[in-house]
Amino acid sequence: MDFDLSEEQRLLAESAGKLIEARYGDFTRRAAYAAEPDGFSAAVWQEFADLGLLGLPFAEAQGGSGGGPVETMIVMEAFGRGLVLEPYFASVVLGGGLLRAVGHELVARVMDGTARIAFAHTEPQGRYNLHDVAVTARRVPGGRVLDGAKSVVLHGDSATHLVVSARTSGGRRDAEGISLFLLDAAADGISRRGYATQDGLRAAEILLSGVAVPDSALLGAEGAAARVIDAVVDTAIAALCAEAVGAMAALQAMTVDYLKQRRQFGTAIGSFQVLQHRAVDMLIAVEQARSMTMYAAMMASEPDAAARRAAIAQAKVQVNRSARLVGQEAIQLHGGIGMTMEYKAGHYFKRLAMIETLFGDTEHHLRIAADAMG
Repeated sequence: MDFDLSEEQRLLAESAGKLIEARYGDFTRRAAYAAEPDGFSAAVWQEFADLGLLGLPFAEAQGGSGGGPVETMIVMEAFGRGLVLEPYFASVVLGGGLLRAVGHELVARVMDGTARIAFAHTEPQGRYNLHDVAVTARRVPGGRVLDGAKSVVLHGDSATHLVVSARTSGGRRDAEGISLFLLDAAADGISRRGYATQDGLRAAEILLSGVAVPDSALLGAEGAAARVIDAVVDTAIAALCAEAVGAMAALQAMTVDYLKQRRQFGTAIGSFQVLQHRAVDMLIAVEQARSMTMYAAMMASEPDAAARRAAIAQAKVQVNRSARLVGQEAIQLHGGIGMTMEYKAGHYFKRLAMIETLFGDTEHHLRIAADAMG
């Protein structure tokens, strides 16, 4: 496999890095963005739209840039370095990915920033099983009525639209019988309870009580959404891996810089060989995660679902392990300052801890990888 970036991809990495440095280089800005009504900066979000970042993964025929998982990886790594709060992952990668897969016209508003999509899929009993869907979509004349609850819907409190998975047939854990519906987030019967997650981002608990939707709200073929969900989530996991690499790389560099500046017994603690070895272990973990993230990005478009899922699982296992090692080492080497709200290291640690469990923890993906190898 060729892991070298093209000239266009290198330019994308450079421009994305400069943008995030300009908007998030001063860490105090992040707290100001988080204090805005939606938990992120509306101005920065619009800037993402104006610069074409929101249209990056969409096909040129849909008005986008025609980028793929590798381009998304580049942007998400820059976002990880900056600890970006804006709902790029939730709205463009996840929600937008589902709309892109079915060719829905709302992608135009996603790209210009006027529509924000949240994927309401996870349920309290489902854990990491993507096919465990208990929300029902009962047929009525002219449409469906949705009932049930969704949990930890990323940026669900500020989304303008929800893509909701619901069961139209089959048992609760059956792959067949899951359908997707596009809902206006302000529709009658939808209640949302938003909250801040441990990493400073936002999520929501969503209750659907007799939500009436027309037949036109159905996305794709009825009862056949599991394959679409699986493919989009695999792409989303690859994007999360890239974000984690960006956060780990920044945290490792911050830790090395701290070791050079912090002095004990009249000398920089970075001169102690044992601490140098631990810093090297962090660097090795980052590079291992980076290599597997590149592999995941290149396999995210693999049409063979089994091969794709195995590759994504392998990448998630390595990234999770690297994230935990880098995060824990960084906090230990920084000492007490590492967990203060004013210092960036603890915020990287929290984001890495969140990524470690999103769409499956290490044990979950290790089981998938092991099953794939027989």
